[in-house]
Amino acid sequence: MKLFIPNMLANADAGFWFPPQGSTVAEHSDSVYFFILYVCTFFFVLIVSLMVLFMVKYRHRPGVEAEKTSTHNLTLELSWSVIPTLLTIVMFWVGFTGYIDMRTPPSDSYDINVIAKKWSWAFQYPNGWIESELHIPKGENVTLTMASDDVIHSLWVPAFRTKMDVVPGRYTQEWFKATRAGEYPLMCAEYCGQKHSNMISKVIVHETRGDFDKWLQKASNIHDNKTPEEAGEYFYKTRGCVQCHSLDGTPKNGPTFKGLFESERKFADGSTGVADKNYIRQSILEPQSQVVAGFRPIMPTFKGQLTDQDITAIIAFIEAQK
Repeated sequence: MKLFIPNMLANADAGFWFPPQGSTVAEHSDSVYFFILYVCTFFFVLIVSLMVLFMVKYRHRPGVEAEKTSTHNLTLELSWSVIPTLLTIVMFWVGFTGYIDMRTPPSDSYDINVIAKKWSWAFQYPNGWIESELHIPKGENVTLTMASDDVIHSLWVPAFRTKMDVVPGRYTQEWFKATRAGEYPLMCAEYCGQKHSNMISKVIVHETRGDFDKWLQKASNIHDNKTPEEAGEYFYKTRGCVQCHSLDGTPKNGPTFKGLFESERKFADGSTGVADKNYIRQSILEPQSQVVAGFRPIMPTFKGQLTDQDITAIIAFIEAQK
């Protein structure tokens, strides 16, 4: 439902108040916001102005006796009761209908699965390809079906005016239709731990469905377009490894990758082992099975998210970090 307010109140370049609108959801959200804002502003100015006027006009003055005033005015009392009631009903209705629309994905949506984990996003497309950035075509309904591997996250795209919690143990959804091609910030709006502020990605809206399909086809053929080491670097940057594993020897939330391959590892249970290819593979698929001493067991599993070829590429990348 569109609000009966001038277009100037819901301009696509909202400017001072919001970032530019990037979706149909944003148009309705901004309309509701500005409608409520201007109604509240009008009554605030009216009430404060009358209050100041009455304070001045009826102030106490020496030698002037107080005048007897009316104690009851039915018309005035009905006005200040009925008008606000009608306005709040309108506010509730436009807000409620907009919320129902936002919570009901269209049946013709393009579906993308989302996995949130500390501290990265993984967007899985229908062909199985997983990307750390959200790519969508302009002018098509897109539905995100989201789940968390660890704690509560919240996927927020300010330009789309959409935000939805991503909860472990269940699926949540949000949908939108992008109206402008370009890049938009995407971030986590729910505090999720030490690196919460780094859980930032972006939405890339392609001008046409053809452009989107070309990107998806090219991105999906990463092993054909890159060497194993280059592909491994891609997965290192896009699967969240960069958040916890440095390449310069600095320990972060996880061990550094510099000099990791074939090095001696001491584990939290007192045992030791060598960081060979089997160890790296197991650490990716079952990260809690061999926790390195001095580090917390916070790494999520990538089982089902990486193929054997993907893992081989990651191993090649780690092996190159001498």
